[in-house]
Amino acid sequence: MSNIIRPALSLLVLMTLITGVAYPLVVTSVAQVAFPDQANGSLVRDASGKVRGSSLIAQDFTGDGWFHPRPSAGAFATVSSSASNLGPSNPALATRVFDDAHKQLVPSQGPVPLASLTTSGSGLDPHLPPQAIAYQLARVAAARNVPVSSLQRLLDEHIESPLVGPPVVNVLALNMALEQL
Repeated sequence: MSNIIRPALSLLVLMTLITGVAYPLVVTSVAQVAFPDQANGSLVRDASGKVRGSSLIAQDFTGDGWFHPRPSAGAFATVSSSASNLGPSNPALATRVFDDAHKQLVPSQGPVPLASLTTSGSGLDPHLPPQAIAYQLARVAAARNVPVSSLQRLLDEHIESPLVGPPVVNVLALNMALEQL
């Protein structure tokens, strides 16, 4: 019996050390050297060095003086990162979308962009299409007493063109730049 148990336990300890200790240490070390910003959470810091968030996770901005991100199914909490899983026929989804559209509607600008009303798959997507941000320009300009043209320039500076997919704007980065105006 010990001819079977001893090699099995030895193999268990060896594989635990390799896959549970050595491999994670190597991967973490390589990530810290090759991609330190991404390995540490893609943190966004203000001018004083204080962490304001992550460029990968949306934050809730309330009030007319800020650009608002897309809605979050989990109230922007990373623990519950997922979609709402409400189907198109669910009355709760229709009610939420209707309420959000009513809050964001600017009568002279037409319907609210769809991206401003729908959650992302993770519920934490920090990006919006430039058109969804442009829809908010008049509201933010009025609340901050700045010309719309200044905000349009700010928006143009923050449009990102990913390798795959349409152009997007990181709402946290845009709001941090807005704070500097």
